Amino acid sequence: MKVKILSAMALLMLFASCSDFLEQDPNTSLTEEQAFSKLDNIEPLLLGMYSSWRNVQKDRGGLMFQLGTDETQQGAFQVMTTPGQAGLDYYNGYLSEENTALAEQWESRWPVVNSAAQAIFALNNNTEADVARKNILLGEASFIRASLMFELAQYWGEIPILDKAHTKELGYKRQPLKDVYTYIINDLTVAEANLPTTQTNKAFPVKYLAQALLGKVYLYAPEASGVRNYTTAKEWFGKVITSGKYSLLSNYADVFSPDHANSPESLYEFQFNNNYPDNNQIQWQTGSRAIANIYQYAYFGGYDLLVPTKYCYQNKVDGGIWEAGDTRKDASIRYDFTYKGKVPTIPSGFGGDELDPHVKKYEDIRIDGKQSFWNSGKNKLYMRYSDVLLCYAECLNELGSTGDAEGYVNQVRTRAFGGTLPAGMNWSGLSQADFRERILDERMRELAFEGWRRMDLIRTGKLVQYVKARNKWAAQSGTIADFNNRYPIPLTEILQNEDINPEDQNPGY
Repeated sequence: MKVKILSAMALLMLFASCSDFLEQDPNTSLTEEQAFSKLDNIEPLLLGMYSSWRNVQKDRGGLMFQLGTDETQQGAFQVMTTPGQAGLDYYNGYLSEENTALAEQWESRWPVVNSAAQAIFALNNNTEADVARKNILLGEASFIRASLMFELAQYWGEIPILDKAHTKELGYKRQPLKDVYTYIINDLTVAEANLPTTQTNKAFPVKYLAQALLGKVYLYAPEASGVRNYTTAKEWFGKVITSGKYSLLSNYADVFSPDHANSPESLYEFQFNNNYPDNNQIQWQTGSRAIANIYQYAYFGGYDLLVPTKYCYQNKVDGGIWEAGDTRKDASIRYDFTYKGKVPTIPSGFGGDELDPHVKKYEDIRIDGKQSFWNSGKNKLYMRYSDVLLCYAECLNELGSTGDAEGYVNQVRTRAFGGTLPAGMNWSGLSQADFRERILDERMRELAFEGWRRMDLIRTGKLVQYVKARNKWAAQSGTIADFNNRYPIPLTEILQNEDINPEDQNPGY
């Protein structure tokens, strides 16, 4: 993280981007207060922040937290050749503070948090008359800081709080969970109050996205934080639902088509295209190595970093999740590897699972025969309306209204079965406990490979039980334990941050 150094770096980057400002008086040493006295000098920091926030979702980085779940795991060749990364599925000695794959994710997010904190401080001290513009910028910066702090806290637990107005008191040490989640909620409250209901640029968040993430925070916060509150979560999700701004697309597969980018079902998606540096490279990591070995420009080639578990791709009758007639199955997972009339063979030396089912949601047909799959560039979904409906249903169930909860789940399932639920496929008459168990499978069917599964398993206390039974590599190793509900603080952070010491490491590492 190197947050103390990064504060200075963020300011220098801002100066470098404000060429007009610097040209006015190049010989003058500017104070931070002078640099941020104008909104025109603050806005470039936010624009860079959006690019950085998006870019942590690219390539391997956007998939790393999905490894080691009961939904996805690494392909066999990846596990054979990259032991440190393999540790994220094996939960063995390589899942340690020295794990560079995790360190990269930690270190890529903190500069964005720091930039957001810098912008928030500057905006709160700005005295320009354009209050409306200032408030929108404040809402945007507050949302991004909250989003990333939420993600970091979900995976690492207690984390530093970067608040430039209170650096003396807070320092850069890990803060109590309650304080961390209180900051996240306060940021989202500011964002909800100041973000507009629409944005011309789809890369910018809107009010309803802040409402949905507030719902997520109250639903997902660890019980130990004292913040989890199903009533408050229900209220925030309810605001999104009653806004009338969002609806389910009639065809599930359309949600992931470039022709339906930023659809009425999408609260937010990271914006990508097929040209560097705006390509996302996700297909490079999720496609089949066997296809890639033969067809350089096949749109479903790749290198098997992230593949579905058997539990995720098999039918219920075979021990998996899929029910007959559910259209989400073939929209989410590739089972057929026929390309140009041929099915490739798996060469010796490969892992052997290259023609097992693969992730399909990120396949980008636009590059087929034209560009390498490295140039995949479909938008990456962050929050969808169906997720809001399922979360709302969970809150209702926890509050004792299971019958009402079933109705919201059935909305999602009706679309999944083509618009009409077959006999016996609607949820009805479930107990509260049955609903709790079944909703996790429903969330996997609806939201597979969209990045929520690890958080879902952590918040429901199912990570160890389900991963040990359903993830091939974790089952093989047999070493996953309760302490793995958190990742280790990277050694690089402990060495560079004088406020985090070896004794501050998460237990078990």
